Amino acid sequence: MKKTSLWQLFATFFKTGLFTFGGGYAMIAILQEELVDKKKWITNQDMLDMIVVAESTPGVIAVNTATSVGYKTRGILGAIVATLGIVLPSFLIISLLSYLIDAFQSNIWYQSAFKGIQACVTVLVINAFTKMFKQIEHDVYNYVSFVVAFAIAAFTNFSVIYLILIGGICGLVVTLLKQKKSNKKLVVANVQDVSDQDTEEVDQ
Repeated sequence: MKKTSLWQLFATFFKTGLFTFGGGYAMIAILQEELVDKKKWITNQDMLDMIVVAESTPGVIAVNTATSVGYKTRGILGAIVATLGIVLPSFLIISLLSYLIDAFQSNIWYQSAFKGIQACVTVLVINAFTKMFKQIEHDVYNYVSFVVAFAIAAFTNFSVIYLILIGGICGLVVTLLKQKKSNKKLVVANVQDVSDQDTEEVDQ
């Protein structure tokens, strides 16, 4: 992880917040390009972990991610600076548009521009999903979890909050079972080694 200044931290997140439309999920691909590919402040695994934590905790995913990255790079002060950087553009723009929104809503150029922006936002979200999917461990559990979670979220009214909590619990249980199985194999292997050594001593 490269050392960064507070100004660089603020400027990076301010730029991201200023030029990214579509909310947190659309920001993920931009944040990954800026933080991992260009700045190299964090790794791909760091980014994935932060997104998981940000999604599992209250608040906007982009803000939570910015806070996590800021804390990881420059501690508490870095977390404050990064958070200010990501939220300030939206605050300023919304404050300005609140006085002009009525005039813009009926404007044909405004409506046409946002139709194009909506299409681009969809591409950004899909791009973020693709990058995250490539980084997860490709095993049966993750594939099954993905299909089941997607089906429940897309085709039922089941709360996504509960879905995230259930996913976390299932992941914890599976990890504990894998660890227990691995420890059992290790014990069996050690016993087998001792048995082989005893056999060799007897033969000698």
